[in-house]
Amino acid sequence: MATTLLTQLIKNARNVPSRTFSVSIRRLKEGIAAAQSPLTQLSDDEAAMQETVSRLAKEQILPHVKTMESEKKINDTVLKVLFENGLMGIQTPSEHNGSECNFLTAVLIVEELSKVDPSVGALVDIHNTLVNSVYIRYGNKEQKEKYLPRLCTDMVGSFALTEPSSGSDAFALKTTAKKVGNDYVLNGSKMWISNSDLSGVFLVMANTDTSKGYKGITCFIVDRNTPGFTINKPEDKLGIVASGTCMLTLEDVKVPSSHILGEVGQGYKIAIDILNEGRIGIAAQMLGLAQGCFDATIPYTLERQQFGKSIFSFQGMQYQIAELAVEIEGARLLTYNAARLLETGVPYIKQAAMAKFYASEVAQRATIKCIDWMGGVGFTKDFPQEKFYRDAKIGSIYEGTSNIQLSTIAKAIQRQFSS
Repeated sequence: MATTLLTQLIKNARNVPSRTFSVSIRRLKEGIAAAQSPLTQLSDDEAAMQETVSRLAKEQILPHVKTMESEKKINDTVLKVLFENGLMGIQTPSEHNGSECNFLTAVLIVEELSKVDPSVGALVDIHNTLVNSVYIRYGNKEQKEKYLPRLCTDMVGSFALTEPSSGSDAFALKTTAKKVGNDYVLNGSKMWISNSDLSGVFLVMANTDTSKGYKGITCFIVDRNTPGFTINKPEDKLGIVASGTCMLTLEDVKVPSSHILGEVGQGYKIAIDILNEGRIGIAAQMLGLAQGCFDATIPYTLERQQFGKSIFSFQGMQYQIAELAVEIEGARLLTYNAARLLETGVPYIKQAAMAKFYASEVAQRATIKCIDWMGGVGFTKDFPQEKFYRDAKIGSIYEGTSNIQLSTIAKAIQRQFSS
């Protein structure tokens, strides 16, 4: 339940001894009631979670951001904070040690974490909306019982779809899975796999029957220490450098049939389903990034004096600041709307694409503007704006490029007017 996570977060964030909290137990408001309320009007649990994670991020994650940036890795202290506070099992049922929250709560958590460090936001988003969601929706009883409790408490997971020759054309993958007795032998490579430097388990897409094209794609569970499975060194990236991104190599990797997640040939359906949901998570990451950069910049414009008054007081500055605030709020509404639509079980793919596209664009514009407003100091590593600027670029690339989002939106419009 959401209140279980909230109670644990409050205990840890305030660093107080364990005690009995009198917290009313209720599920987060979902369905029609949520859909009919204003998008930014949160339930009591959602609002409390947002506030608590915001405090947690500032107090327990922010002090480690510069170190993680220089070491190019999420450090163990931050990882421990995420697990101990239930942020690695946000939507996972309580029976598997999860926090059993709704999807908007996951969006709010990713947003708040990304205000402090988008690398941490990416870790939590991908782990929850891609990896955990696949197990929850498609895993059998044994797979859920084996992996979900650990994914919630001490083990990171990765979703391995992209390959050197298949990016936007995701189903052109060449990794194969040949059946040998009761096992499958996987050969191929994967690229740009987030969280892979830390992950203990990987969901690997491979083709069991290339003659069937994308309908042969199957999802396999591959443990980190499986013979023949190599996790190469992390890529040296422009932004979100603490988020480990590695190439994976599979050379005669033997996987038992029991490690097929879902059904043989169902992998492409799993990927489509999960990536559409994941795009809302990336929108939340970019939204948090934009808001975090904006929030770090406005106080400077109020304090910085030029020509005898604060630079905020100049009308030209006020227009720019107001316009950017409108764009950030627009990204928030698109993102929350897509999340609410998903929760209510109605079509949301077009809205997810809109949210991901727009939030990514706003994040880039926001960071550019904020550096401009900061002037010379914004160009230095002493202030967070330059990091936000570098981190923002990934939003228009991963989990579907901006052009792919526009294509999805255009196809939805075409169907609407052709029916």
